[in-house]
Amino acid sequence: MPVADDVKIQVEFNPGTVKEYRLIGYETRMLAREDFDNDRVDAGEVGAGATVTALYEIAPVGARRSVDPLRYQQEAPAASLGSGELAFLKVRYKRPGEAQSQLLSRPIAPKDQAPTLAAAPAATRWAVAVAGFGQLLRKDPWLERGFSWPQVADLARGAATPDHLGLRSEFIELVADASQATALNERRR
Repeated sequence: MPVADDVKIQVEFNPGTVKEYRLIGYETRMLAREDFDNDRVDAGEVGAGATVTALYEIAPVGARRSVDPLRYQQEAPAASLGSGELAFLKVRYKRPGEAQSQLLSRPIAPKDQAPTLAAAPAATRWAVAVAGFGQLLRKDPWLERGFSWPQVADLARGAATPDHLGLRSEFIELVADASQATALNERRR
């Protein structure tokens, strides 16, 4: 049963704290910036008991760039955007049967950030494990920094909260199977 229709998520990163970012997954569902406020633009629905997670990989100001800087974009010095916020989050949705959307928004502050992935909530670690699995399957070039099958499996095992349907255990087995199949294919080459 839908609890929200046309759900849209928009994240604006603070250039004073975030040098660059990339959305992991949802590449085919990205909206133009101007479509976020347009209630006629269709988006996804969320059902009762469902969770929607948007994962971004960020590089903080001061970190090494993964791509060359743009010629005509000026990076904002951290002092000029002194709030320390990482980003500003907006979620727009319609109640089922309504035509006008509702807006929720809030800043994402440093206190919202876990100091390490291991200290992040189980739901976040699980989402990262699932996203990492997908990236490994498609041989995502961004994973050249060393995210591996064993890391995905360890992360998933550490975040596998009680699951009465057994789906999380099944996923962990799937990771092991994919790891073995990938290793076998690489040995055959």
